[in-house]
Amino acid sequence: MKLSSKNRLMPMHQDLFPEDTLFCRIARTVCRAGVLPRKELYEAWEMARRIRRRFRGGRVVDLACGHGLLAQILLILDQTSPSGLAVDTRIPKSAEALFAAMAETWPFLKDRVCFETRDMEEITLLPEDLVVSAHACGCLTDRILTRAVAARTRVAVLPCCHDLETCDTGGLTPWMPPDLAVDAVRALKLRAAGYDIYTAAIPSVITPKNRLLMGEPGA
Repeated sequence: MKLSSKNRLMPMHQDLFPEDTLFCRIARTVCRAGVLPRKELYEAWEMARRIRRRFRGGRVVDLACGHGLLAQILLILDQTSPSGLAVDTRIPKSAEALFAAMAETWPFLKDRVCFETRDMEEITLLPEDLVVSAHACGCLTDRILTRAVAARTRVAVLPCCHDLETCDTGGLTPWMPPDLAVDAVRALKLRAAGYDIYTAAIPSVITPKNRLLMGEPGA
């Protein structure tokens, strides 16, 4: 099974996930919804479990959320988080079907997850929040990091589509690939802002844009 496939997981694919594990339960639920590309399931799962190893609790704020699956999995992994807010300027219509399927399996999600079609600049962030984003394209990742730093929240991003005309390479391209230079500068800017930073990677077989950057305000 190609984990990076953009083909949708459908009800007939539930047999691919037969085990009694949390991941397989989530995967079967996603299959029943029949709307989500396989790649997005694996990205959200691998990102969420790495985030929860590092950060617990807090309201989850999923910016540039797409289908909002990342926020939902984060709440399933740690139910001490009181709520999740999934925000995007355009939320896919299929997000409703996915959320309905997830809330049928985990009913507590129905009262805890809220979707808002808004610009992220309109969202008020609080220091106790956990701000996350999976594959916010180009400089959108930088905007998310800037918002998180301004509010002194914890943050975790999985960048993609590095736009070299708008993203800062820090003059590091003679030493490393341009996209890596952009992410290295992002990490150093977080550290310069007084954050403790943590780096990880999800499996490259899911996506080559697999660098996970996490940070929290230092003591």
